[in-house]
Amino acid sequence: MHCLTTSLPGVLLLEPKVFGDDRGFFYESFNQRIWEELTGLQRDFVQHNHSRSAQNVLRGLHYQIRRPQGKLVRVVAGEVFDVAVDIRRSSPTFGHWFGTVLSAENRHQLWIPEGFAHGFCVTSAIAEFLYLTTDYWAPEHERTIAWNDPAIGIRWPLAGDPLLSPKDTQGRPLAEAELFD
Repeated sequence: MHCLTTSLPGVLLLEPKVFGDDRGFFYESFNQRIWEELTGLQRDFVQHNHSRSAQNVLRGLHYQIRRPQGKLVRVVAGEVFDVAVDIRRSSPTFGHWFGTVLSAENRHQLWIPEGFAHGFCVTSAIAEFLYLTTDYWAPEHERTIAWNDPAIGIRWPLAGDPLLSPKDTQGRPLAEAELFD
């Protein structure tokens, strides 16, 4: 596995070693020992989530203000544009975002540490999205930043208007959001 840094310190792009032949392929999607060696991070993943979404569904920008979650995310069917936003007020990259394509084809994974908001939009007909989290879902602490906040300026590769959940239509601008110090 290769571990690449991104424009946001702490956000990492992971590229697995894939072993394939005419029968198919195999790769380790997660190995605790290799994770710790490559990233220098010791994290316990306590929840494994799986979602399926249609094209143009946009989920995010989500985070938990208390009991923050680090997320290791990947796509097993289809393709998404995945985004992390630094929402730590004291960070030199506060309000900056990083986006990348995650797909079943490229098998890349993105590590989004605690202190970042996360979102994605589906760019294929469907996408199945898997993610490991470092803390349990705590709906009372969940917050949403507006996906289209001009102060952040994410360039989402959407084909038309996004399909949003009621929660995501009510996201707050970064300037009004509850944030990390």
